[in-house]
Amino acid sequence: MPAALTIKDLSYRFPQRATPALDRISFEVQPGECVALLGPNGAGKSTLLLHLNGLLPEQFEGAPRIWIDGDPIQPGNLPEIRRKVGLLFQDPEDQIISATVFEDVAFGPRQLGITGTDLNRLVSDCLSRVGLPGFEAREPHRLSHGEKRRVCLAGVLACRPSILVLDEPTSDLDPRGRREFKALLRGLPGAKILATHDLELAVDLCQRSIILDSGRLVAQGETLELLANEELMLAHGLERPHSLLHAHPHQAEYQLHRL
Repeated sequence: MPAALTIKDLSYRFPQRATPALDRISFEVQPGECVALLGPNGAGKSTLLLHLNGLLPEQFEGAPRIWIDGDPIQPGNLPEIRRKVGLLFQDPEDQIISATVFEDVAFGPRQLGITGTDLNRLVSDCLSRVGLPGFEAREPHRLSHGEKRRVCLAGVLACRPSILVLDEPTSDLDPRGRREFKALLRGLPGAKILATHDLELAVDLCQRSIILDSGRLVAQGETLELLANEELMLAHGLERPHSLLHAHPHQAEYQLHRL
């Protein structure tokens, strides 16, 4: 079985910017694996996520650098890649486009040709999965921030992706909202990549983590080992999570990539 995600030597530079936003990134995510993508602001996390379903680069040149379920991302298969890779933006206001919750969740499946009773059943099922049963007729702009995020996730799930890519999924949520959303993510099947500053989320959900800094992959390995290494964390603008403050004080081993 191929990896859910393979990235080989991926680099990217925004126009008018002297330094690369991504510099020779390589890693894999296996089917069913939940991986945290960590790093300070400006590390390149969101830029990397936008590459995973072909929103970046603006023009494809050269050999493929990213594969989803063994299929390379290239211009000819972007619709299928975007169905397979469910991207949840950090701000739900950037993702909600319709006047009702039903229409918003139904938008993606409609593009895939799903209509009628099948569409109604799919929307209802996805709303139930995210804890919003019976919300079909609600107006998204009247929902709370956490409810809007769940609507966006329902819309992503309705396209039946094989990999979920989430950008800061617990940002701007209160403690109860974070707990509930964390429990929701834990119950979702398939591979998941969580770009987050919420290191407790990484500890709770992700067996493996990848750390970016200044567009480079600087470390990857088991989450508890990486995040318990205070020297590594401080060197890359992060802090040891509170839950690991009393962990064994030895220096954790980690895989360091010098690029």
